[in-house]
Amino acid sequence: MLSYIIRRLLLLPIILLGVTFLIFCVFSLLSPMERLATYVHDPATLKSAQSAERLIDKYHLDDPFPLSYINWINRIVHLDLGWSQTANQSVWEAICQRFPATLELVLYSIIPVILVGIWLGVISAVHHNDMLDQTIRVTAIIGWSLPTFIFGLFVLFIFYGILGWLPPGRLSAWAQDIVYTGANFKSYTHLVTIDALLNGNIPIFLDALRHLIAPIITLSYISWAFLLRITRSSMLETLRKDYVRTARAKGVDEHTVIHLHAQKNAMIPVMTIAGMMIIGMMAGVVITETIFTYPGLGFWAASSAQQLDYGSVISFALLFATLMVLGNLIVDISYALIDPRVRLE
Repeated sequence: MLSYIIRRLLLLPIILLGVTFLIFCVFSLLSPMERLATYVHDPATLKSAQSAERLIDKYHLDDPFPLSYINWINRIVHLDLGWSQTANQSVWEAICQRFPATLELVLYSIIPVILVGIWLGVISAVHHNDMLDQTIRVTAIIGWSLPTFIFGLFVLFIFYGILGWLPPGRLSAWAQDIVYTGANFKSYTHLVTIDALLNGNIPIFLDALRHLIAPIITLSYISWAFLLRITRSSMLETLRKDYVRTARAKGVDEHTVIHLHAQKNAMIPVMTIAGMMIIGMMAGVVITETIFTYPGLGFWAASSAQQLDYGSVISFALLFATLMVLGNLIVDISYALIDPRVRLE
């Protein structure tokens, strides 16, 4: 297993380099003047042709492709991602400021995806082709078939437009005053729900949770519907294995057969897909956060795309691609821990 993990770690820099190369190829399709806009704080400085040419030389935007790529990588290593016109701050500061909100949303969305998706998938497989199985399958098909923006608008319309229960945004106005400007509220993690508990402020916690519920439902429903189908298929295949039939023939009780023998082995492909699905949620936040005006990375990326803020969009793509690569590495390592065949390599 150690050699398997070492091989994956050695491949990581190569994969990351390939990802940055592909992103830079897209970035290089822009003209030097358009790329320069990603490093200029004040667009008024670009009105003069001489000052623009001087800045292009400064940032090596007119160099040959290989040199431009090397200079771009060097800036990335030093966290110089340019200037975000949308956020009116450096791209790195914009990412650091908005990442906790997105992380909080994704972390809470993982719970229903893993617990509900796997649990219902196992139940559906155990009750194969009966009424309960058919009901769960129809629910999963509906969830997987609905586009995220349609389902999100439906949730917003019902739970906020009609019932008024789950408002958009991250916090109410009174809660924002306490969290962002109050002297008695300390931000330890920048995850509002956790910080509220650490500060002993239950009203802030409940308000933040109320704003999170609708985005969590939207972000997780489609994912757990897909994971349910994968779990059901894997579990049905495992239940037909010879060792499961042997365990039943020996008189092992059904609960032990399902949860100890079958489910453990059926989870190997499921956990692989679940890991990539969780990382892939970072892409889903663009639509979800936009629908609910949730101030995270997704909402910032959508606003940047609308305003042709190239630096912000490219940086978001770079961040998401890096998270996907790192997530794939974590999934590979966890796969080695779960699957004994990999441990024996």
